[in-house]
Amino acid sequence: MREYIEKDFDAMLGMLEELVNIDSGSYNKEGIDQVGHVLKNKYEELGYLITEKEIQSFGNNLVIRHKEAVKPEILIVAHMDTVFPEGTAKERPFTIADGKAYGPGVIDMKSSLVMLYFSLKALIENNISGYENVEIVLNSDEEIGTESSRELIENAAEDKKCVLVLEPAREDGSIVSARRGMGYYSLKVKGKGAHSGIDPESGISAIEELAHKIIDLQALSEPEENLNVNVGLIKGGTSVNTVAPAAEAEIDVRISTVNQGKIIDEKIKKIGSKTTIKGTILDLTGGINRPPMEFNEGVQTLVKIIQHEGKKLGLDIKHTATGGGSDASFTAAMNVPTVDGMGPVGGKQHSKDEYLLVDSFKERTILFINVLKYLSKPTK
Repeated sequence: MREYIEKDFDAMLGMLEELVNIDSGSYNKEGIDQVGHVLKNKYEELGYLITEKEIQSFGNNLVIRHKEAVKPEILIVAHMDTVFPEGTAKERPFTIADGKAYGPGVIDMKSSLVMLYFSLKALIENNISGYENVEIVLNSDEEIGTESSRELIENAAEDKKCVLVLEPAREDGSIVSARRGMGYYSLKVKGKGAHSGIDPESGISAIEELAHKIIDLQALSEPEENLNVNVGLIKGGTSVNTVAPAAEAEIDVRISTVNQGKIIDEKIKKIGSKTTIKGTILDLTGGINRPPMEFNEGVQTLVKIIQHEGKKLGLDIKHTATGGGSDASFTAAMNVPTVDGMGPVGGKQHSKDEYLLVDSFKERTILFINVLKYLSKPTK
């Protein structure tokens, strides 16, 4: 396989350049659909059948199975959207320098999209089982919460033995075996405006009410239990000499277990239902939108398989937990063994310095091929 990938490596880099140079921010439907069109054509050439799920507001989602697939056991999830605004690809297109490739979305996760395609191409052209044992979901809105594609991913995971998610490996090469869950809430406070010098007593300060709520919300954090509540954005008032008629806050929550999510949701809703300043009105929206990915027995088994295959290639594959969210959380919450960070190695994603380690592009493609081979072996 190493020899095969070496032979195809220029083509891999060429495909990566093509995808990176297409702007495909989450709200850029045209760009995401262009990426999807490139991938759709390439997979069809390999004998895959593509179901395109049309989405009006975002890019279309793709579900991919080989024509020979009967009941594939492995679900592979990857996303086509990036965080970058339109015009970024023109400003700083794909480049390679000193062993690193650069460009918008190069590591998160356009190199993973290329890695996946060439892994399956390698299996097919070498007549090795595994290419027909996968179902692939390529979604268009992971970077903004997977609104249009969560149900699609969960439905695809229902009958699977395991899920491989192609977020990039960590900068030290680690795969991801656990992720914290996430929640987002918005709290709006309505008060009553008044001139702070002429008639302050007739006003009701929304800012004062919000200040009480911020203190209460921040106090919910339990760092020792890996539970964090952060009021990250606030705004309110109309002028310095006016009692604030309105104020609002945006709240980020990170959890480590499903039970934590249930408890913290109840506590936040309780805070958001009772006013401290008489006459104010509260409006709380939101909830836990990504469950945690816990390091359970099924995940541990899957990690050991990946480490075993890595060792054959001379790779010491470590695994780690991370606080960021991904689509892995949805399938993990269904108790389907899920491992994330299966993409190539790189870093500084979501920034102008985002990079891919070019050598890891080869290594992780070969590793991924071998993992698919192992997971597709007939069980005795």
